[in-house]
Amino acid sequence: MAAASSKGRKTIFYCSNCGYESTKWMGQCPGCHEWNTFVEEPVRTGGTAPGRKKVLVKPVRLADVTAETNERQTTGLSELDRVLGGGIVKGSMILIGGDPGIGKSTILLQVCKNLSGRGRKVLYISGEESLAQIRMRADRIGGEADSLYLLCETNLADIREVIEEQKPDVCVIDSIQTMYNEEVSSAPGSVSQVRESTGVLLMLAKGLGISVFIVGHVTKEGAVAGPRVLEHMVDTVLYFEGDRHASYRILRGVKNRFGSTNEIGVFEMRGSGLVQVENPSEYMLSGRPVEASGSVVTCAVEGSRPLLLEVQALVARTGFGMPRRTAAGTDYNRVNLLMAVLEKRCGIDLSDQDAYVNIAGGIRMTEPALDLGITMAIASSYRDVVIPEKLVAFGEVGLSGEVRAVSQVENRVMEAKRLGFEAVVLPKANMKGLKSVEGIRLIPVETVREAIAIR
Repeated sequence: MAAASSKGRKTIFYCSNCGYESTKWMGQCPGCHEWNTFVEEPVRTGGTAPGRKKVLVKPVRLADVTAETNERQTTGLSELDRVLGGGIVKGSMILIGGDPGIGKSTILLQVCKNLSGRGRKVLYISGEESLAQIRMRADRIGGEADSLYLLCETNLADIREVIEEQKPDVCVIDSIQTMYNEEVSSAPGSVSQVRESTGVLLMLAKGLGISVFIVGHVTKEGAVAGPRVLEHMVDTVLYFEGDRHASYRILRGVKNRFGSTNEIGVFEMRGSGLVQVENPSEYMLSGRPVEASGSVVTCAVEGSRPLLLEVQALVARTGFGMPRRTAAGTDYNRVNLLMAVLEKRCGIDLSDQDAYVNIAGGIRMTEPALDLGITMAIASSYRDVVIPEKLVAFGEVGLSGEVRAVSQVENRVMEAKRLGFEAVVLPKANMKGLKSVEGIRLIPVETVREAIAIR
């Protein structure tokens, strides 16, 4: 039950950081453990309006439901289509989140111009920028947009009237935190405003068959600001990753009701907007050091796409009593575990060594198949032994020092061959059923000790 205010209105307390609900104010949020984030907001009470007849809702048998094949429309960006599962589904609602300046508005404006160039009616609604600012970005991106309409408005009632009148094929809301619903007596960007505004847009998307993109601000932890229910309401949730000062961007799907959630799209930010990276493996490996110890190429799989990455390790004697450990681009605790395996199973004493592990290019990967590459890079740097430049290593490492099998091994081997690598170190358990590949040597290993002995 919600708390009652002095005027008789029912109110409830929300965490402005994660959306946790409570009937009373709390100093620390039990959900995100932040302090002083609870705000009091009124809630609407339920009940049937006077004179309204109750409608009897009947269930329908599954066998009587006809499955319609959703026709997808491509965005003109194959990397985005891959993450969406093949294109935009009619009547779907897509949430895009990411850090400020990472390219959310840029990629959506590119999609709008591509769709309008194919005769689709597109409505771009901005609550943060003026028409002149949007036009400046559109000129920078280039291309014609005859059926692209712009609207700078934050009042949701006016926006709803425009959408119902124009009936566009695609609508973009930039951003949901700036939308204001007059029926909710709280400030724009609050938990209630975000939830109610998303609910109205969701009804418009499903009722009129309009594909809606909404941009969401993120918190300092990287999650979409507002209530957690926001991600449950939409059909697809996409996140932009990457350093805003670097040139690359990773678009990752974390929820998709119409496709896989493991796919990623790789883009490069240029002066003319976001450009697709068709060959991300080659892009990630550009600038590799020559004849340097502690550098190993490994292969990770995101969805159906194998990616070759460079794992770098630097092991040096510590100048303090407590050795330092850092990990960039991968899980810190996993690196500590792998170093413990090297000490116990391979006899490598790292107790007085600083260790720094990095996934080159700034990308973040936590797939277990990177374990073997990380251990080989650490051992290579510790012994100052150079690993062959044309060698790729992947496999999961267990606590007993065994190298365990991974999935999609054939795709990983073919990606290594396509980029000109000559040898692949892989788990011996994966050799069963794997056909020999011409032009590349397969080196199966059972333990980490075998892998780090390869020259």
